[in-house]
Amino acid sequence: MNYHEEYKYKLRTADEAVKVIKPGDLIDYGTFANQVVEIDKALAKRKPELKDVYIRSAARVYGPPMIVLSDPQGESFNFNSGHFTLIDRRVHDYGLCHFLPILFRECPSYANYTRSDVAMVSVAPMDEHGYFNFGLSNTFTRAVMDIAPKVIVEVNPQMPRVPGGNNECVHISEVDMIVEADWNVPPIPEIPISEVDQKIAMLIMNELEDGACIQLGIGGMPNALGKLIAQSDLKDLGAHTEMLCDAYLDMWEAGKLTGKRKNIDTGKMVFTFALGSKKLYDFLHNNPSVASYSVDYTNYPHIIAQNDKVMSINGALEVDLFSQVASESTGSRQISGTGGQVDFVEGAYLSRGGKAFLCLPSTYKDKNGELHSRIKPTLSPGTIVTTPRSMVMYLVTENGMVNLKCKSTWERAEALISLAHPNFQEELIKEAEKMKIWTKSNKKPTACQTAS
Repeated sequence: MNYHEEYKYKLRTADEAVKVIKPGDLIDYGTFANQVVEIDKALAKRKPELKDVYIRSAARVYGPPMIVLSDPQGESFNFNSGHFTLIDRRVHDYGLCHFLPILFRECPSYANYTRSDVAMVSVAPMDEHGYFNFGLSNTFTRAVMDIAPKVIVEVNPQMPRVPGGNNECVHISEVDMIVEADWNVPPIPEIPISEVDQKIAMLIMNELEDGACIQLGIGGMPNALGKLIAQSDLKDLGAHTEMLCDAYLDMWEAGKLTGKRKNIDTGKMVFTFALGSKKLYDFLHNNPSVASYSVDYTNYPHIIAQNDKVMSINGALEVDLFSQVASESTGSRQISGTGGQVDFVEGAYLSRGGKAFLCLPSTYKDKNGELHSRIKPTLSPGTIVTTPRSMVMYLVTENGMVNLKCKSTWERAEALISLAHPNFQEELIKEAEKMKIWTKSNKKPTACQTAS
């Protein structure tokens, strides 16, 4: 049987494909931009006949899953996500999505501790050699398929075919059923760049050097930094990142991102998933300058550290005077996930000449317009620690930058208070005194300043 005959033999409608799912099954739905759409609709129609179907996913970008909308009481489907987007968060607020704590780099190894009865993922069309490419989301898809007795692919001609470093595809011989679809891969709206984002990005620009290898998280500040780099005289930058976003495209088009000085994957933009504009998705299609890897390669600290001058730039929501960093929850409300923050904080620190920056605005306003500090004596009750204080390197607000490595608790308190908004500094000092992390030798900030 040739590949095209095998394709026809395995081709099913979405309604036919979901007949394999039984009560109590554990189903993997794909991650980020590779989550199934037509199969989700078909499975939702089976609600009356199914119970206790456990669905696992990460970072929904297509709107609420139809299985959730069809089952508002959660009687048939139990939806779980390893990383929240705005969509996951809203579904969670209605009690219809549960968070799955993960350390992203470990996900392929979780196959040793769990099962997957059915793995389903959206893919690019089959090539002449019988391979379906995972496109925008490599992550841990291959590892899930390896343990699932049933593998279903949803073929979408609009999914880019992204060249890989490893684990970027599955062969038709390993697929049980094929479902054809045709839906727009959703672009992610560009996050506006605020004045605070711009100030933080400019502080980080001062730390960048020619030949640096850049990792960016998501948000307005990385967008601002990408634009500043594009306008700078920096050269021969590299990319080794968890997420590829439009900021990298800005750097590439300006000729700043060549990857020539990388020690591994020289000349390649390495990533495990991509989210951004349609322009970015078009850029990735069949582009030999990029390489999609599974997350146990992109996010493993000792692989990250093989490149010199790794500059890891990620966001945070809150930090306390002990320098514990919260980047995924506000109180007990899950906002996003651990993601790869701790992976790249460690990897950048281990890199020769590397630096890891965790960035946050010093304040926020509540719904009543009242100003609050994001630098707090202790984290708000219920808030999850993402990066422990022992791993934190640089912290950055619009008021300055501090390096906390090899600093005592009282030195950290002083440095962090220097980053806070002046309106909150005296109050923070009083709280530091109560917690006995303020000494007579501590200096009170006299103005917004940068501490080294």
